[in-house]
Amino acid sequence: MRPFDHDDAAAITALRVLAIDQVEAARSGHPGMPLGAAPMAYALWSRFLRFDPTHPDWPDRDRFVLSAGHGSALLYALLHLFGFDLPMDELRRFRQWGSRTPGHPEVGHTPGVETTTGPLGQGLATAVGLAIAERHLAARFNRPGAEVVGHRTFVIAGDGDLMEGISHEAASLAGHLGLGRLVVLYDDNEITIEGATSLAVSDDVTRRFEAYGWRVLEVADGNDPAAIAAALERATAREDAPALIRVHTRIGFGSPNKEGSADAHGAPLGPEEAAATRRALGWSEPEPFTVSEGIRRHFGTLAAERCATRGRWLETLARYRAEAPAEAVELERRLSGELPGGWDGTAVDLGSATSMATRQASGLALNAFAAGLPELVGGSADLAPSNNSWIKGERAMSKGDLGGRNIHFGVREHAMAAVCNGLALHGGLRPFASTFLVFADYLRPAARLAALMKQPVIYVFTHDSLAVGEDGPTHQPVEHVVSLRIIPGLTVIRPADAHETVQAWETALARHSGPTALVLTRQKVPVLDRPAPGAVARGAYVKAEAEGGVPAVILAASGSEVPLALDVRERLQAAGHPTRVVSAPSLDLLAEQPPAYWHELFGVPGALKVAVEAGRGQGWHRWVGDGVHVVLHDFGASAPGDEVMRRRGFSVEAVTERVLAALGAAVPAGV
Repeated sequence: MRPFDHDDAAAITALRVLAIDQVEAARSGHPGMPLGAAPMAYALWSRFLRFDPTHPDWPDRDRFVLSAGHGSALLYALLHLFGFDLPMDELRRFRQWGSRTPGHPEVGHTPGVETTTGPLGQGLATAVGLAIAERHLAARFNRPGAEVVGHRTFVIAGDGDLMEGISHEAASLAGHLGLGRLVVLYDDNEITIEGATSLAVSDDVTRRFEAYGWRVLEVADGNDPAAIAAALERATAREDAPALIRVHTRIGFGSPNKEGSADAHGAPLGPEEAAATRRALGWSEPEPFTVSEGIRRHFGTLAAERCATRGRWLETLARYRAEAPAEAVELERRLSGELPGGWDGTAVDLGSATSMATRQASGLALNAFAAGLPELVGGSADLAPSNNSWIKGERAMSKGDLGGRNIHFGVREHAMAAVCNGLALHGGLRPFASTFLVFADYLRPAARLAALMKQPVIYVFTHDSLAVGEDGPTHQPVEHVVSLRIIPGLTVIRPADAHETVQAWETALARHSGPTALVLTRQKVPVLDRPAPGAVARGAYVKAEAEGGVPAVILAASGSEVPLALDVRERLQAAGHPTRVVSAPSLDLLAEQPPAYWHELFGVPGALKVAVEAGRGQGWHRWVGDGVHVVLHDFGASAPGDEVMRRRGFSVEAVTERVLAALGAAVPAGV
């Protein structure tokens, strides 16, 4: 490895100053972390990271994750100076409307950004998914002498990242799986917004990570790039365990009055302090956003060295194509994100059962589709037998063998979802994550990021309503479906029966622009007539039309309440009220349909519209207006599921009575 010299020192200073310039121009941002962490970032990017700025998405590049996403100004300075398509004008527009330099890194928005970060801990956990994906594809595709998958995942994380609970979950899983190509540089500056980290934590980070099964290295001086590089050499020399490099830094390094202080964290230094910092760092350029040609040439030379790694990979790929043409075609298909032709014609054998829990139907669908979609991988947060989320005939991932398609995530819902984000972001895989619906709250921040990043993660949420029964209100989801529906870009599908469940899986797999949540029953529900192809993908459809005239009542329901609505319809028809039942498995997909389709379902003048769903009712007003809302206003109780449903008003008698009362009709005897 080439030793560090004066040119390297000038390059590090350029990164620091460009970060200051961005924050000062925006009058907003976080200067402290870039000033302290610039040497470790530079050591990594200049000597170890494999990338090509002219092809930022080439498949076997190393992945770099800035988990401490508030330090985005440092990342943008790196991308600009190493030659990515991020002009200086974009740095000048840091944190401004329409710029490619948002306040926290956003994947798909800025070339070279691998994942959206900012919520602390998410980047580290997502990186675990990236590292798993690399080893899985390597196990599946590499051949002796033609290893087309062989990159690393590097992270810069801060004190806040390691405080978040998700970091404990993710680091534990990474150690358990022995992810030896994962390296985390820990920016240990001992400062958070409120002051010294000692105000809130006294963890022994070294022993903590060693207990997880990580190798821990330490660099005493975060301003010594040679020492950091030496630690990186040691970290990458072995692949038996992930590595944490604990780098002791000074937040706001070079700032005469704010170095080492929480004041340097989240606010501009101010014109006077910024000028003093530039002087203290020995920066001679008088104007902001100015970098000498000599420094630019130095970065250009380093970038060319990094680019050479892609050239060598292309040679390996050419050899691989010649030796294993079928495997090469399959790998490239998977990396493109395209599904194989005919996948959506997969037959799912539901047997002859007249009733079936939709979680059971989901398991049948998962296994049927998995047979033709080798990229489909995932698992459950210790609930696979109950969630029906195991791919049969496939092994589980384990230390030393990450080629399996099933993942034992353990009781780690939050890390599970973030890991799945990493699996999806990596390319070549379609991940699914499963748990009980009530625990969706435990993974919500990662699901929100999946939606923000438009990643096609599939969530399999089972045990979806009061019908969970005896486990009681702690396990009976009430507000969860509504809370998922309000996440922009997350499509929620709550199928009514086995047939709708199969279509729900088809719909989820066909989506490439965002995550999908499948919401499924624990209890058996009737297997209804098979809907027309594509019915679920439209969000809602007429399940049963009114008989004997124009509909006087339109009953709209989702999930297990659709059979209830069909039974209520029979009562209403018998009482002389023509009733239409609309099955609405996805209000999100329904909202994407043209207004003419909405009118086709609900646009009957004078009809009483009724929503039936065993959850909080927000969102149904758009479709049924101020009609009858048979929804939940309270928690459940511990009792058999059918009794809890009945006592909360979800019975044929109770719903029929409410509809008749709204119609102003007499309630027939026996109702």
